[in-house]
Amino acid sequence: KIRGLRIELGEIEAELLSQPEVREAVVVTQEGPGGSRLVAYVVPQADSELDTSSLREVLGQRLPDYMVPGVVVTLDALPLNANGKVDRKALPEPDLASSSQYEPPQGEVEAALAKVWSEVLGVEQVGRHDNFFELGGHSLLALKVLEQMRHQGLKAQVRTLFQCPELAAFARALTQASEQQEMITPPNRIPDGCSAIQPEMLTLIELNAEEISAIEAAVPGGASNIQDIYPLAPLQEGILFHHRLQEEGDAYVTPRLLGFDSRERLETFIIGFNQLIARHDILRTAVLWEGGREPVQVVYRYAELALEWLDVEGDGSHCVAQRLNAEVNPEHHRIDVRRAPMLRAVAAYDAEQNRWLLQLPSHHLVMDHTTLELLVKEISLIQQGREDELPQPLPFRNFVAQARLGVSQEEHEAFFREQLGDIEEPTAPFGLLDVRGYGSEIEEVRVPLDTELARQVRQQAQSYGVSTASLFHLAWALVLSKTTGRDDVVFGTVLFGRMQGTEGAERALGMFINTLPVRIKMGAQGVDQSLRKTHEALSALLHHEHASLGLAQRCSGLPGGTPLFTSLLNYRYSASQQERSPAHSLEGMEILGSQERTNYPFGIAVDDLGEGFQLVGQVSRTIGAQRLCDYMEAAVAGIVESLQTAPQQALSEINLLGKEEQRLLNEWGVNSHHPDAQPVHQLIERQAAATPAATALVFEDQSLSYAELNTHANRLAHYLIGLGVKPETRVGIAMERSIEMVVGLLGILKAGGAYVPLDPDYPAERLFYMVEDSGIELLLTQQHLRDILPVVGSLNVIELDQLDVTHYASTNPQVALHGEHLAYVIYTSGSTGRPKGAVNRHHALTNRLQWMQDAYGLATDDSVLQKTPFSFDVSVWEFFWPLMQGARLVMAPPGAHREPVQLVELIRRHNITTLHFVPSMLQAFLAHGEIETCTSLTRLVCSGEALPAELQNQVLARLTHAALYNLYGPTEAAIDVTHWTCQDDGRNHVAIGQPIAGIRTYVLDGDLNMAPPGVAGELYLGGVGLARGYLHRSGLTAERFVADPFAQGERLYRTGDLVRWREDGQLEYLGRLDHQVKIRGLRIELGEIEAELLSQSEVREAVVVAQESPGGSRLVAYVVPQADSELDTSSLREALGQRLPDYMVPGVVVTLDALPLNANGKVDRKALPAPDLASSTQYEPPQGEVEEALAETWSDVLGMDQVGRHDNFFELGGHSLLAMQMAARVQADMQVELQLSEVFRKPLLRDLAECIATLSSGHSLEQSLSDIDSFIDSMDTVQ
Repeated sequence: KIRGLRIELGEIEAELLSQPEVREAVVVTQEGPGGSRLVAYVVPQADSELDTSSLREVLGQRLPDYMVPGVVVTLDALPLNANGKVDRKALPEPDLASSSQYEPPQGEVEAALAKVWSEVLGVEQVGRHDNFFELGGHSLLALKVLEQMRHQGLKAQVRTLFQCPELAAFARALTQASEQQEMITPPNRIPDGCSAIQPEMLTLIELNAEEISAIEAAVPGGASNIQDIYPLAPLQEGILFHHRLQEEGDAYVTPRLLGFDSRERLETFIIGFNQLIARHDILRTAVLWEGGREPVQVVYRYAELALEWLDVEGDGSHCVAQRLNAEVNPEHHRIDVRRAPMLRAVAAYDAEQNRWLLQLPSHHLVMDHTTLELLVKEISLIQQGREDELPQPLPFRNFVAQARLGVSQEEHEAFFREQLGDIEEPTAPFGLLDVRGYGSEIEEVRVPLDTELARQVRQQAQSYGVSTASLFHLAWALVLSKTTGRDDVVFGTVLFGRMQGTEGAERALGMFINTLPVRIKMGAQGVDQSLRKTHEALSALLHHEHASLGLAQRCSGLPGGTPLFTSLLNYRYSASQQERSPAHSLEGMEILGSQERTNYPFGIAVDDLGEGFQLVGQVSRTIGAQRLCDYMEAAVAGIVESLQTAPQQALSEINLLGKEEQRLLNEWGVNSHHPDAQPVHQLIERQAAATPAATALVFEDQSLSYAELNTHANRLAHYLIGLGVKPETRVGIAMERSIEMVVGLLGILKAGGAYVPLDPDYPAERLFYMVEDSGIELLLTQQHLRDILPVVGSLNVIELDQLDVTHYASTNPQVALHGEHLAYVIYTSGSTGRPKGAVNRHHALTNRLQWMQDAYGLATDDSVLQKTPFSFDVSVWEFFWPLMQGARLVMAPPGAHREPVQLVELIRRHNITTLHFVPSMLQAFLAHGEIETCTSLTRLVCSGEALPAELQNQVLARLTHAALYNLYGPTEAAIDVTHWTCQDDGRNHVAIGQPIAGIRTYVLDGDLNMAPPGVAGELYLGGVGLARGYLHRSGLTAERFVADPFAQGERLYRTGDLVRWREDGQLEYLGRLDHQVKIRGLRIELGEIEAELLSQSEVREAVVVAQESPGGSRLVAYVVPQADSELDTSSLREALGQRLPDYMVPGVVVTLDALPLNANGKVDRKALPAPDLASSTQYEPPQGEVEEALAETWSDVLGMDQVGRHDNFFELGGHSLLAMQMAARVQADMQVELQLSEVFRKPLLRDLAECIATLSSGHSLEQSLSDIDSFIDSMDTVQ
């Protein structure tokens, strides 16, 4: 592939061989400084001379330019291998330099082009094989080249130059494309002095008489003040959408504060500005949408910028500028875009500084960056009395015509469908999804790029034959890849909008720029390849610079209402401060401040200053603009370094994290302290020696002292040793909670064995599998359970409650154990449906329990309730932690862990201080009315599931004397690996905290690079807590336990959990990678919806799942109401709709008496009943006049035959532009001003209809009378 195009080398060779002077030929691709290029090796006929340049010329007439070899090398003979075939490896390296050695232009077109290039690029001599970008060209210079070419009678599009940057190839492309006609803009047919506009006078838009008269009525002076009417340009449509969506303020108003040295100079400036308004159509333009099918722009014949004076009497200096800025602050103030000009001029005298201040806010609907610079230039000429030098003004209608009539909608659509058709989720860095923001939360930082780096950027771009803009676009893609964790990203790029070669485009005034999506896939390709692909993507996009963003969005695989991207790159050319000519600045005037805003939450502008570059980061304050600029600079530096030293290196290997951030991540993620490990049972033996008479174990009305427990366990251990138990022996244990259970566990450990818990509540088939898989030969159980246990042939089953071991030694067995020996094997569910045994070591267990003691300090007067099934690893600390510290271990009766009433009773009877809950059980416990009576509780430990913030807050409010700890950890890493002490911090996620002693936590992307703080990635664990692996599953062990890229010879465990670092260095759990739910293309954390449900007073328990339905994935909520409350599911959905975005509101709410739980007390999602989905999507006709009228409007706008009252505007295919049309129709048909934001807030027909009904009922008699008064006043004005 050359320049992204597939090429058959044989076709070129055939053309070469068809030339009479060529005897043999072979063509190869070779990497040159400007990318892949074709090299031809030819052997001439015996007696002929071969002129390589005329040979290339002939090929150019027979082949497309990209198939013409850049270099032709003449040889006496082609090298052959032993088989007589051409030996391509033996072909000599062409003297590539010679290919770029000067070869003069040939023919008139090449000569004319070389002259233009030489003038525009400031290069003395341009040869026919020179590359526009290698000579320092870029898109602004390309515009200048096109303008100069036009004077020579040569026409071209910028895209052609970008795709054929070699002079000879560009000349060939021009001659081949000469038959393409330039688009003719239809003339404006509204005559001067026209008092009534007719539909046929409008040549760029179709309007009926009714629509025209509504426009005439809206313009001061009526028809006689209307010069032209035409539609909006693509970006104007998007800006108008945001203008109408906002109810207060406007993100697209740019304030500019100017200072003058005298009042006279300020007033002269305004007079000059009014001359510009008279000169340029765009400055006399208003935008109207009421009562029409689509928004239009209306050019007034006359409009004036009126100077407003602000009364600042008595204000101090600092305050005058502040007062002026406050007067036009776009966070609160709007410009009425329905009136021209779309600017204000507010002035005040600043006595303290003795200067005259002018605030000149303008609306982006009529002005872009280039327009502003052109305006300053023109005012400057006017004030210097050099009006005769002003260029002929260009009507903005030409640009609108070009955008509307140039490239067809079908062509735009085909292009974007091919680019974006398979994209199914937004590219949202840091999870920032709100593109309907107002820019008020945005922070801005300006950072000049390091001078040496800037020089290298230009050098590398030139040597690869691409624009510097391409390199910055690739860098931005890398930043997005690192901040989204994906290698296929889409972002908005701001296009100049003047690249179609329309005459005078570079000096026309108006809103030309456009934002369109560019998609960059990184994958495993090298940085050099990625750079070329980026250049190709941008070159292809140029042809579509007038497409609307809405169209591009609709061509993606995302549903309406979901943003395709939320980040923006604006690459713009501006002269540096020193270079600005005096004509660009006015004497006695200075620009004191201006700030451009955008509705994108994550954006960067790159100012190309000719030599250097400046980065302007604009991002939500929570992320920090300086950090954004640091990432961008690191990306640029990394790409430049790779291009210089390792162009084939994968882009993903470039690291963006600064030293400080890497240090922070290491500080947060590595807890290197861990105590020396002695096996747990030895620590318990030590405690038994210290406090032999203290109560160790209580079960119902039985109890054992430390001495008794130790003696029982010792005797059992000696018995087991006699049966052959030794280190690494796995011993099964299947029991209900009892004294024997604890004795059994302790006995197995003392004998040196590892226990394998088998929960008698498990189905027989599962138990049978676990017995077989674990390879146990010995099983301890209780008599009453024996018959329900699956017994395989050679298994020795011992009924512990019937066993007499009194004649065995009561001394501590002295089995030699080290930290690497097995302690226990616990089975966890596997993705294959077969459980897998995690093999845990003594060292890991002791480390975990010692940490817990250091952190939470259990004392001898504490009581710990053991209620977790022992097949769940939380039980491990419940059993052994209290016994290591001399506290009391209280065993809950079998089944009690599922009964809140019994738990409250146990806590009160035994003065329990410490116990564990999985969050769903904690919720059930809180629902029990009497928990406040559990005054002995001092420690509540939560783990096993995500802890909802609302549940945390309830616990802290109701159990004020108890501390709540949220722990996290997989069975594969000795119970828990991170810890967090809960506090009501106002956040909607409860952290899982930082690593415990001896543990390392890393948040990594798909290439095992550290994810930046705030970016979601997979959690990897290292350190002493790691299990040895999975029993008898070496393949799975190798897949989940991987080599640690940060520590030689160490391993990491891949948890499969999605987490991110918070800015305060705590980890936040976001869900399972394999359970991530996507609704309408958006990743959704079900826990967040559950938390909102639980915050509703009438809901006791809640779980949310995603289920497939005929209309795609949808959310279903299962709720258990509070004991004595009635639950109205539709008002519950309404309440959620006020707290969550619409795509997160469950479509169906199912009420249950109780949530089904599994044996571990977690919600059993598989046992949830299937909701009657049909009922939720069945058609229900609209009710009442408003619903019926709205349904009719929807069916027209959306092209639907039938719209029901529960239908969602966006699910039916609606999007932002259709929402604008629909709102306009509502206004025209129902006389109600419907705010666009309401459509997004209430996308269901019945909800929106209710909103409209409320608005129209508010239109009272007084209002109607005042409307009539206003109408009479307006008639006076018109006369």
